[in-house]
Amino acid sequence: QVQLVESGGGLVQAGGSLRLSCDASRSIFSFNRMGWYRQAPGKQRELVALIFSGSITNYADSVKGRFTISRDNTKNTVYLQMNNLKVEDTAVYYCNAHTNLPPVDYWGQGTLVTVST
Repeated sequence: QVQLVESGGGLVQAGGSLRLSCDASRSIFSFNRMGWYRQAPGKQRELVALIFSGSITNYADSVKGRFTISRDNTKNTVYLQMNNLKVEDTAVYYCNAHTNLPPVDYWGQGTLVTVST
């Protein structure tokens, strides 16, 4: 069973920065892609950023230029650097790891990010 543990959430003022971490219980080389999703109160979970096994990245339009996803293969950790945070970034952020064969998604427990005015 794969475990993903997020950390780094908290309360920050608008314009501030946070860095989220996702620690995986096994080598992140074993996943075809990893990513961050978020869910705001009353809204559906949405994609924030993806990083593929070749370190190709993909971002939601709403975070492009502000957020950066990266990985440290030696630590089996994926990061989400969030800069210039906005109130609308407030959400629970979830780490995801995906394998293609078999097609399986693993999820962390989530970490809350609250951006205040």
